[in-house]
Amino acid sequence: MAKLDLVARVFEQIREPEVTELALALANLDSPTGREGEVSDAIFDWLDREGFEPRRAGLFPDRANVAARIPGVGGGSSLLLNSHMDTTIASEETLTTPNAGAPEHHSAWREGDYLIGNGVVNNKGVMATWMVACKALHRAGVRLRGDLLMTMVVGEIGVEPVDEFQPPRYLAKEAGARYLVNRGYTADFGVVAEGTDFALGWVEAGKAFFKVSVEGVDPPLYTPYVPTPGAVEESPNAIVRASNVIQAIERWASGYERRHTYECEGGTVVPKVSIGAIRSGVPYKITKAPAICHLYVDVRTNPEQNAISVQRELEEALADTNIPTSVEPFAVRRGYEGRGVEEVVGAVERAHGRVLGGTPGRPITPVTSMWRDSNVFNETGIPTVVYGPGASVGGGNFAMKVESLVTAARVYAVIAMELCGVES
Repeated sequence: MAKLDLVARVFEQIREPEVTELALALANLDSPTGREGEVSDAIFDWLDREGFEPRRAGLFPDRANVAARIPGVGGGSSLLLNSHMDTTIASEETLTTPNAGAPEHHSAWREGDYLIGNGVVNNKGVMATWMVACKALHRAGVRLRGDLLMTMVVGEIGVEPVDEFQPPRYLAKEAGARYLVNRGYTADFGVVAEGTDFALGWVEAGKAFFKVSVEGVDPPLYTPYVPTPGAVEESPNAIVRASNVIQAIERWASGYERRHTYECEGGTVVPKVSIGAIRSGVPYKITKAPAICHLYVDVRTNPEQNAISVQRELEEALADTNIPTSVEPFAVRRGYEGRGVEEVVGAVERAHGRVLGGTPGRPITPVTSMWRDSNVFNETGIPTVVYGPGASVGGGNFAMKVESLVTAARVYAVIAMELCGVES
């Protein structure tokens, strides 16, 4: 266990103004997935100024991952700290978020005891806490035994290629943590710093994305020739038929999440299903009943599932509609439960106890039922947990307590000392 006087010396170097200043500086650089270049450069420059010898590792030159290794003196385990630069909402995405251009999605500011902004909560404010923690360790003269690897990545948020939306503009996860690991940036253990409200988890869902095509009558009928509406499945209009298909998916989804709930020591995965997009017809020429309607379905999976079994379940559910459909997967990413995480779990629990008191609980199920980059690290043999301040932005939260950010910086500093070890 790290000595009390050394911990106190580190805490003296973690100052609220520095944490909030860095969090706001990063969060005010708008970085929706695919456009992380400006914040990537800012992170690199900050690390360089602070003497961390950063490196860029990017699949694309205009949106590079950034990493910096703090060498240990030897004899300890190495630790990887990770957060992502990209944010969830681009200003043009008004068909999912009508107020996509609102300031909370693209900028950040302080209101009393809170920092406000999408980029603060997910995930640059959290990133700033452990960046300041690493600086504090250096300023306090702490000599870690094991290496400490700082990783700031692009492309954590799911922009997946489909139809005409193709790389390089539409590509996320291959360019982020996975690319960094494949370039040799690895460690004995990992901590993904994301909002868990200071709970500790080591399981995350995977996902399978499907394009469900609903067929109507081809060639499409001109409006005057459309028959009087009757049974939905008999309509020539693929959009009308899709209403029955949507209801079938919703009924299937209800049972799906119950059948595939996955419980383990690191948390609980409740795999959800959501229809995220619909495409059919053209809005400037609505004089024909569309002969095709595409539904884009987001299906989350537990660590034991594979996409083929999920596809078969979905196809079986749609067969009962008596409507011609086809199901095509266009993105598959496995979920993982961390294995061999005992050492990093112990380090986080001791650090949490020292700063906050008690033992961290497990995250609420939405937090362990989403995708996070812990899946990449656990898949590639780096036992990894997820732990951090604040609630997830996915539930509509855009505020972070300043006190929580400072507390997180202290916890991350102690985690590094506990896991890497400190030279006496």
